[in-house]
Amino acid sequence: MELYKKRISDLGRIVTGKTPRTSNAENYGGKIPFLTPSDDLSGKFAPKTVKTITELGLSEVSNCLLPSKSVCISCIGSDLGKVVITNEPTVTNQQFNSIIPTEENDTDFIYYLMTIVGKELNYLSKTSTAVPIINKSTFADYEIEIPSLENQRRIAKVLSSLDDKIEVNRKINENLEQQAQALFKSWFVDFEPFKNGEFVESELGMIPKGWRVGTLGDLCIQSSEKVGNKNDVKVLSPVTTGSLMLSEEYFTKQVFSESIAKYKIVKRGAFAYNPARVNIGSLGRNEYDFDGCVSPVYVVFECKNGYSNYFDLYRTTERFKTEVLLRAIGGVRQSLNYTDFAMIQTIIAPQEIVDAFNPLFEKIKVIQKHLEQESRRLAELRDTLLPKLMSGELKVNEVEI
Repeated sequence: MELYKKRISDLGRIVTGKTPRTSNAENYGGKIPFLTPSDDLSGKFAPKTVKTITELGLSEVSNCLLPSKSVCISCIGSDLGKVVITNEPTVTNQQFNSIIPTEENDTDFIYYLMTIVGKELNYLSKTSTAVPIINKSTFADYEIEIPSLENQRRIAKVLSSLDDKIEVNRKINENLEQQAQALFKSWFVDFEPFKNGEFVESELGMIPKGWRVGTLGDLCIQSSEKVGNKNDVKVLSPVTTGSLMLSEEYFTKQVFSESIAKYKIVKRGAFAYNPARVNIGSLGRNEYDFDGCVSPVYVVFECKNGYSNYFDLYRTTERFKTEVLLRAIGGVRQSLNYTDFAMIQTIIAPQEIVDAFNPLFEKIKVIQKHLEQESRRLAELRDTLLPKLMSGELKVNEVEI
């Protein structure tokens, strides 16, 4: 396959994002997506963004509005090298350099190419200052090799078929998560399986007899165990999806200290959160089959007597989110220490009810985990195929998906 030497700027117009003035609240809360590294950049397409801007906000950064099918590359910080495609007209902040492809180039191919280039740029940035950064000129002038448009489309078709399967798995898991939350609501909010029983009054409304109102401190216990001399503990990081992820896999650069002796152990099934960022979904559960650890500034806790699944679903409810906001203190990044967290009220079901609920929830989790593992294998295959297809080591018609 013949390859042509180009620069990234030859692929299309390069746009560096910009942030509307945060001092003007009227710039935010509109219908225009505002993509930042705080959003989930793990998929092929830009997610529903946490932040949006108004038409007034857009007027300040109108030259930065990206059309749909633009390719956005994070070029600063720990997320440097992550790539997504816009689904609709979008503005990014200044941490992204984006490509608006020309008609002579395939958008999907550019996306896959940039996943490789992103890793190279990340490596290049390690020689920079404390904050890794690739500026617009360095990005635009970066040399690449690309095939003809016809071959771009052929390669992108093969790789997209893998991403399509990953997306199907993601949607199934999203549906399963909704089912789990609906099951929780049925049992522990609406009490549907217990409607025919006796109910009593409580400070949180009518509840089944034998249940009680308590606090999260009744269900959880704080942990402060340190890594110490252990050398086989992996660092975890809470992400905005509400999960604890392996830091080395989620971030393209190491974001934790070289010495993790003072880091806190997070046992399998335990939870951790950053008390200074609790309002942006920093609370996560260790779903791995091994113990991990988090920064010393984090709060770590376990749930007692099989109540882990209960809390895992309770934290998705509006009641919990409201309680967090009420008890958190501070400004933009509200702080919630464990003492205040433990005072949050909740309805506590008897042990036998929780024991009956857990197997139902675990069945859902088993399916989700299987699909997640399959998606990881598909992603690894996709990332392995691209350089082989580009180099000609593999021909497109030799790949069976």
